[in-house]
Amino acid sequence: MGSLTGRVAVVTGASRGIGKGIALALAEQGATVYVTGRTRTPGSHPLPGTVGATAAACDDRGGTGVAVAVDHGDDEQVAALFARVRTEQGRLDILVNNAFSLPEDLTDPRPFWEKPLSNWEMVDVGVRSNFVAAHHAARIMAAQQSGLIVAISGYTGVAYTYGVVFGTAKSAVDRMARDMAVELKPVGVTSISLWQGLTLTERAERNLATVDGLSEQPSTRPQDACTPEFPGRVIARLATDPDLLSLTGGTYITAELARRYGVTDVGGATVPSLRTTRGAPIWAAI
Repeated sequence: MGSLTGRVAVVTGASRGIGKGIALALAEQGATVYVTGRTRTPGSHPLPGTVGATAAACDDRGGTGVAVAVDHGDDEQVAALFARVRTEQGRLDILVNNAFSLPEDLTDPRPFWEKPLSNWEMVDVGVRSNFVAAHHAARIMAAQQSGLIVAISGYTGVAYTYGVVFGTAKSAVDRMARDMAVELKPVGVTSISLWQGLTLTERAERNLATVDGLSEQPSTRPQDACTPEFPGRVIARLATDPDLLSLTGGTYITAELARRYGVTDVGGATVPSLRTTRGAPIWAAI
C-alpha cells in the first residue's frame, strides 16, 4: 500500500506535461486519480498524450486512473466532473489546478502589442479555470473538513517570463491560492501555490530543440530543470504531512519543499531552487 491509498485526487490538464507527471506520481502512491484534459484521440494534438493514456499509466503505477475529457473553459463540463467525483467516490482529497492554455507563440520574443489578443486565453484557462475547479472542489472538501488544493505556478509570479499575459496569470494564481486559504482554513482545507522552474515536458523539450537561444535564457536553462513527476512527488508528500494546514496560504518553491521533505526527482536527482536568481515568493502561510 502506498501513502495515498484510499485518497482521491483530481489533476487538471493531465493529458501530457506537468499534469501527467503529477497524476503518475500520485498514482504511484496508491491514489485514485481523475485525469482531465481535452485530448481523447491519439494524433489529434501536435504533442503526444491523451487522458486515456495517462489514466492507463496511473493504473500501471499501482493507483487507479479515471480519464475524464474536460474542457476547463466550459463551466458545465467542470461541474459535471466534480459531480461525478462526489457520486463515485464520496470524497475528494487533492485538487491540482494545472490546466493552462499555452499559445503557440508563448516563447516568441515579440512584445505584447504585436501578439494576438487571443493570448488572453491564458487567463481564461489558467486563472478563471482554477477558480471554477476550486469552487466545486471546496464544496466537497469543506463538508469533509479536509483537503488540499494546489495551484501550479512559477517564478514568473515575480520575474518576467515570456510575456505580459503569462506573468499576469501566474501572479493571479498565487494571490488566488492565498485568498482561498483565508476562507478555507476555518474548515480544515489547505490551499497553496507551487513554483515550478523549467519542467521537461513534451512541449519544453520540443521548444528547447527548435527555438534558438532558449536554453540560454534564465528561465529555461536545462541544467536547472526537473521531470514532470517531480512536483507530483512533492505534492504526494505534502498530502500526508500532519501539519499541512500550517502551510496554507503560502506560495512555495517546489525544490525547497522537496529538500524539506527529503524528496528527489526521478533517478535521485536534486532540483535546485532559483530563489537567488529568479526571485522569492511574495505570500507566506497565513
